Amino acid sequence: MKLKKLAGLLATCFAVLGTTATASDEMKMAVTTSFYNSGLADVLLPEIAQDLDIELQLLVVGTGQAIKLGQAGDVDAILVHSRAAEEAFVSQGYGTHRREIMYNDFVIIGPKDDPAGIEAAKTATMALKAIEKEKALFVSRGDDSGTHKKELKLWSDADLKVDAFGAWYRAVGAGMGAALNTATGMDAYILSDRASWLNFANKGDRKLLFAGDPVLFNQYAFLPVNPERHAHVKTALSEKLEAWLTSDKAAELINGYQIGGETLFTFNAVP
Repeated sequence: MKLKKLAGLLATCFAVLGTTATASDEMKMAVTTSFYNSGLADVLLPEIAQDLDIELQLLVVGTGQAIKLGQAGDVDAILVHSRAAEEAFVSQGYGTHRREIMYNDFVIIGPKDDPAGIEAAKTATMALKAIEKEKALFVSRGDDSGTHKKELKLWSDADLKVDAFGAWYRAVGAGMGAALNTATGMDAYILSDRASWLNFANKGDRKLLFAGDPVLFNQYAFLPVNPERHAHVKTALSEKLEAWLTSDKAAELINGYQIGGETLFTFNAVP
């Protein structure tokens, strides 16, 4: 029973996706739950295996945990979405560089009846202030992910202190999919990346209520782990993968990935 339980726990954060057993090379990359929940990995990984003959193993975690895995040398590269944390990762010598790959945006999801009236808000700050004023239920990922970091920054920009919030604010310490499920069950507001929301099946009586503020821009970047810190990391494979992720083919796949006619990501890697 203990072995089964351990296997189940590992399966929640470690996914081996879309490759063949005959791939000649293997590498590990930590990616965010928002990227994985979008479904884009299912599109990219088979093409990576075919073009590069790389078996790419994904560790699916929040940005904070992905960075820790990179710092420990447990992965060869990371794909995350929190610029300040990424730049610190590189400046502290854990990553060789930061390469932007694609972007989407954050959105605020909530009950269709919108008790806080955020659909009429002109800025993200106004939307969050309305939620706080109404003391409407709000689910936070609370997991040090890129989404969580962005949410905390937005509250701070609104001059509101999360530590002072009452029971209406629920930090769940979970990935994007699980947090969305919790928000659905509680009929609460939540900050999500657009891709995860569009690919989320359990929408229930929920809708996208606020989007479009430039502060909700959501950039994803690729960071190879520094071999000077961890000599065992597979730098050559990371270089091959980075070249592929910034290629015309990757651009076509990323820009072409849609759900319900809506594009989930926009490729913006600079050659």
